[in-house]
Amino acid sequence: MKEGLQNTRPQPQVIIPSAAYSGAIISFVLCPSELLKCRMQIQGTDSLVPKSSRYSSPLDCALKTMKTEGVTGIFRGGLTTLLRESFGNAVFFSVYEYVRYYMHLQLKAASSDHNDLIDVGIGIVTGGLGGVAFWSAVLPLDVAKTIIQTASDKSSTKNPFRILNSIYRRAGLRGCYTGLGPTIARAFPANAAAIVTWELAIKLLGIKRE
Repeated sequence: MKEGLQNTRPQPQVIIPSAAYSGAIISFVLCPSELLKCRMQIQGTDSLVPKSSRYSSPLDCALKTMKTEGVTGIFRGGLTTLLRESFGNAVFFSVYEYVRYYMHLQLKAASSDHNDLIDVGIGIVTGGLGGVAFWSAVLPLDVAKTIIQTASDKSSTKNPFRILNSIYRRAGLRGCYTGLGPTIARAFPANAAAIVTWELAIKLLGIKRE
């Protein structure tokens, strides 16, 4: 069993570029949807957004954004989203593949009983840790993205590094990681569930990974 697993040792030269590339592609879908989500989330009180400027629905938000900022306005923050997803996915899948490899190496070599239960446990740990690693690595970029997408002054900078530099000077590293607690609390169970489902689907389809 150990010999078979050694043959499937994770290959970072494959994992990192493929995960980064997939993240870049995903960003083109995520950027518009997250822009709408962020803009609708900040209009919860009159002190943030006057009633005359509020959106009645995601579609209304999209239409008003394109009317005032053009079609490219819907992709505001696109570069930052691309950086977040590319780097974040490279981190996620690196952690996922390495943790999965070493857990299989130890647990499945030690026991052949309850393999399904072991697979679920490995999925929970690998997915959860991958999600935590993802957001721990890229949360500052997400903070900058949110600021870019919700800025009232549409001519304000879209450079995430300038924004993060400004935040760091004003509030230190803590400011760059605003919302870390709730994000991590969400990331572990959400990604654990996703990976468990992924692993079970692979097994049901009869796809061999080792």
